[in-house]
Amino acid sequence: MDYAITPPDQTIATELRHKIDRKTKPLGALGRLEPLALQIGLVQQTLTPELRQPHIVVFAGDHGAARAGVSAYPQDVTWQMVENFLAGGAAINVFSRQMGLGLTVVDAGVNHDFGKRTGLIDAKIAPGTANYIEEAAMSAEQRDAALQRGREIAHALADNGCNCVGFGEMGIGNTASASLLTHCLVGAERGADLYTVTGRGTGLDDAGLIHKRALLKQALERSDRPADPLAVLAEYGGFEIAMMAGAMLGAAERRMLVLIDGFIVTSALLVAHAIDPNVLPYCVFAHRSQEPGHRVQLDHLLAEPLMSLDLRLGEGTGAALAWPLVQAAVSFLNEMASFESAGVSDQG
Repeated sequence: MDYAITPPDQTIATELRHKIDRKTKPLGALGRLEPLALQIGLVQQTLTPELRQPHIVVFAGDHGAARAGVSAYPQDVTWQMVENFLAGGAAINVFSRQMGLGLTVVDAGVNHDFGKRTGLIDAKIAPGTANYIEEAAMSAEQRDAALQRGREIAHALADNGCNCVGFGEMGIGNTASASLLTHCLVGAERGADLYTVTGRGTGLDDAGLIHKRALLKQALERSDRPADPLAVLAEYGGFEIAMMAGAMLGAAERRMLVLIDGFIVTSALLVAHAIDPNVLPYCVFAHRSQEPGHRVQLDHLLAEPLMSLDLRLGEGTGAALAWPLVQAAVSFLNEMASFESAGVSDQG
């Protein structure tokens, strides 16, 4: 599957840096907001970027391995939390309302029949993946269908005027899937040994964490540890992760700014990045998760997140909380006076 992603043209970079540097402030005084403003200007190829119809998309899916005990919660929590999203009661609902963000939930593969619902996209590939401890999580056909459906969802948002999208997820057991993807795609030699990148997820105790690591080791021993990213995704991914990866690639095709949440969303980005590295300049990393594997992912991608709040909820909550910083970067670039326009003396 080929993606038509063009990296941002750097021609305008010098003008953007000059505009940022000539604001009424010492050089670099706005810290991380300055490279963020530069990035957004490059993505949109303009000195006066605009943020239009920002949206959070939460992809949900079940994992066959959840029944083996890789999570502290039963699998039914996936569909129950989707119902909570649709009722407006989850953290991502609260933060999206507060920030004025649109919110859509995608059933990528939940083991539940929701019927037709407002705010829900039915993109179900199957009612959950297979148990990757015993067999591949999904077939190549299912994987490709999930990637394509995610791409279509991103393109539809762009067609409706959205130019900034944040991704979130819901799926009991998906931190385990993310750990396997991270181990395979980053590699133990780069710090992604299975022990390091496998954390407590939704709150496993010590015994539960030991059991989770043993199960994931068993899953790795079952397969030949494929190196190809698409093969890795089919072996150990979730439908929500695959669909997110496709959506990230689709968003980059349409030159959208992409807000990356925590550990599981970044595992989807690892897949997307392995498929087409040109996706990376379109990504803004919202925060550093409490999951130990997230730091490994960020280091591998040479990414510096905007926040570190010890979040580990998922749902796109970190992406929503980072939104005011994205707005601030655009606002200062567009509205802050320059030394010349304000009549303020520069350094001598």
